Amino acid sequence: MMFIRNILDRLRMRTKLLVPLLFVFFGWTLFSLLILRIIVEQQTRNDLSSDLTHSIVTYQNLQHYHREMMHRESVLMADLPTIKALMTSGDKQTIEDAGAEFWKTSDSDLFALFTPDFKLAAGYQRDSVLHASEFENLMQSHLREGEDSFYLVLDGNLYEVAAQPLIFGDHTTGSILGYIAVGYALDKRVAQQVSQAAAAEVAFASGENLLVGTLSPDLQTQLQAALPQLQNVTKGETLKLGGQRYLAAAVPLEPHGTSDPRPRLVVLKSFEQGQVLIMRVNRWVTALGLLVLCAGAAILLSISQSITRPLASLMEGVRAAGAGNYTYRLKDEGAEEVRELSRAFDRMRTQLQQSQKELVQAERLATIGRMASSISHDLRHYLSAIYANAEFMSEASLPQAEREELLTEVSTAVHGMTDLLDSLLLFSQTGRALHRHFESIALVLQRAVAMLRAHPAARDVKVSLHGLSSLTAYVDGKKLGRAVYNLLLNGCEAARQSSHAPSVRLTLAEDANFISIHVSDNGSGVSESVQRTMFMPFVSEGKHSGTGLGLTLAEHIASEHGGHIQFERTSDNLTVFSISLPKGAAQPPSDSAIGTTESTEATP
Repeated sequence: MMFIRNILDRLRMRTKLLVPLLFVFFGWTLFSLLILRIIVEQQTRNDLSSDLTHSIVTYQNLQHYHREMMHRESVLMADLPTIKALMTSGDKQTIEDAGAEFWKTSDSDLFALFTPDFKLAAGYQRDSVLHASEFENLMQSHLREGEDSFYLVLDGNLYEVAAQPLIFGDHTTGSILGYIAVGYALDKRVAQQVSQAAAAEVAFASGENLLVGTLSPDLQTQLQAALPQLQNVTKGETLKLGGQRYLAAAVPLEPHGTSDPRPRLVVLKSFEQGQVLIMRVNRWVTALGLLVLCAGAAILLSISQSITRPLASLMEGVRAAGAGNYTYRLKDEGAEEVRELSRAFDRMRTQLQQSQKELVQAERLATIGRMASSISHDLRHYLSAIYANAEFMSEASLPQAEREELLTEVSTAVHGMTDLLDSLLLFSQTGRALHRHFESIALVLQRAVAMLRAHPAARDVKVSLHGLSSLTAYVDGKKLGRAVYNLLLNGCEAARQSSHAPSVRLTLAEDANFISIHVSDNGSGVSESVQRTMFMPFVSEGKHSGTGLGLTLAEHIASEHGGHIQFERTSDNLTVFSISLPKGAAQPPSDSAIGTTESTEATP
């Protein structure tokens, strides 16, 4: 959450106004499309469900009409005396030969005559050879139940069958001579007729086997796999066949029949028309959304121009003031609130300019006061030492050894005053142009060490040099040597306070990008309270003498060379100060620039 807030805070006002508009537009468009899609899909599903119900009712009406016709046909044929006389013959061959004529007369797809004990006497099937035993077994259960109309699945074909008993004499008291059965196949032609009447795709199935349908062979294969989930679906189930969605329903062809499994009619209605409507609605909503976005963006840009343009001018004024330019003129434009803000900023800028002048003056006086206090204390200390030792040396009876010792203390005081004056001189010159020349870095380090050895603070301190090479760089050798000398002097002073044998190590190293000078000592390190301010001027905590300018000068000199100073405390308790100079900054400029620089430096 905080990360998102930080990003928003960095955006410009115009972006903050446009981005929410885009989010609102896309959100509203997606929401509208979703709602419309749900409404259209629900309406499409309701319409398809209604069409499915209508299709099923239409088929049931056709089925009822066809069943009545078959029932009348079977009744009329059962009343024919010739058929009754034929069944009284009792000769199976005679019944088979004569029964063929009755089959041709009925023009049915399935015709059969049965004995009173439900044995098949004669049977005929169009376009294939009738399997008598299978057909007899299927028919016996229906005939025993006295069903006059039912369905049979024979050789993978579905038949609607009407059956009637052959009775000699009165229908209530007469004797049964046998049974007659007439059947019609529910084939592809019938399925297409039902499909046209129901305005839907239809199929006939038995159990989990698809018998016939109006779908293409590929879709029928997919529907075959989906049949188990359509066992008892009468209200509609969504199926996906061939990448297209269908609403499907399945109803048994004989709700109260004894067929096992009961044959079913499967009706499918496509969602394609609803999908076309959804796409049309999506296009209209998207077009209207884009129109609203363009109109809103134009209005918003017009409004934002009157707000953001004066604010941009005000922002430029703030940047100019931050850069120290207090003469930048603000444009008096925009809304009244923005103009008032610009006038308030002008007043604030004037006051800030005056306050800055006063603050700079006060800071300058404070800096001069701190410097004067530090210099006064140190000079007084050194002069007192020189005066006292000179007074002792004036005594004629003073032994030569003591005179030499006093002379050493005078020399130490003189060195201290010299260091102080050199530091002040370099501090005052910080920021001026460097006097660069090609210098051997090893020679610069050796000169710094030689100057250090003459200082009393380096007495009894082991100073070692490592990694010296023939490396040369385009630097100000005097200033760079002074920076290294200051670090070495600080290292010696810190090492002398250590409980171990004091030692300072000076190392020269280089890599692909930097020239590094490391000064390490085995002193007690720098306290955390001083680490935050140790590169500031006049910070000399823990030292008996000194102005606190050593690290400040070293940092300024490294910065003038394009580098920096780093401080670290190693795992083996060594304090390391490192001057890192980028190799790019240590390269000379072009020949013309060098000539200009040298001529400038040579000018008296």
